[in-house]
Amino acid sequence: MKITAVIPARYASTRFEGKALADIVGKPMVQHVYERTARAGLVSEVLVATDDERIASAVRAFGGRVEMTSRDHETGTDRLAEVAARLDSDIIVNVQGDEPLIEPAMIDEAIEPLTRDPSIPMGTLKSRIKYLHDFLSPNVVKVVTDWEDYALYFSRSPLPNFRDKWNDLKDEAFASGKLLCYKHVGLYVYRREFLLQYAQMSPTYLELAEKLEQLRVLENGYRIKVIPTEHESIGVDTPCDLDKVLEKLKNR
Repeated sequence: MKITAVIPARYASTRFEGKALADIVGKPMVQHVYERTARAGLVSEVLVATDDERIASAVRAFGGRVEMTSRDHETGTDRLAEVAARLDSDIIVNVQGDEPLIEPAMIDEAIEPLTRDPSIPMGTLKSRIKYLHDFLSPNVVKVVTDWEDYALYFSRSPLPNFRDKWNDLKDEAFASGKLLCYKHVGLYVYRREFLLQYAQMSPTYLELAEKLEQLRVLENGYRIKVIPTEHESIGVDTPCDLDKVLEKLKNR
């Protein structure tokens, strides 16, 4: 089974322009993501998908593989599908280009169910929410799943709604597991054929309401396997997030 990890990387990020090339201890951020992804045991190959020659040049400079894509894509899924259409891979992994501390084990955790069960079209990850501010934040996507870890819903709102436990909404209740809920970790694994089909689906009502592209899958009647992980990562959306990454590396 051939498994290709694709790292979409844009230069024109609204909140942090050029973040893919931000220096982290002497390497551009995209190189950190690339090297850590390559350490995942189930990944056959890694490549960067970009529409910007500056990023492409940086990837070639450290010996990485790069695929140029159109500038006209409205979503990351569209960019991923353009690359997937050129590949002969069985499984495509979407690793976000702003996750310089991504743990290789997380990638393997997301891939593994698809290698065992051919009926799973798509997989992703979830991790326990441990702080109240994450539970309440619209920037932290929440997910609820069934007993077999298939997604029931994703939302930017607090999910689930603890109707009779508002007095328990404290950090210690989340940290102890008294209030058990999960945040979505934005790492996606697709069967190639499903990814190409998914990219052709029209945006859906809930997807547009929540601004969460994965809801398109659920609204069209497909299932998403959501694997629990104990690992944590830091997504870099702003220069402040980059400072957090540098501090964590310093502490290590």
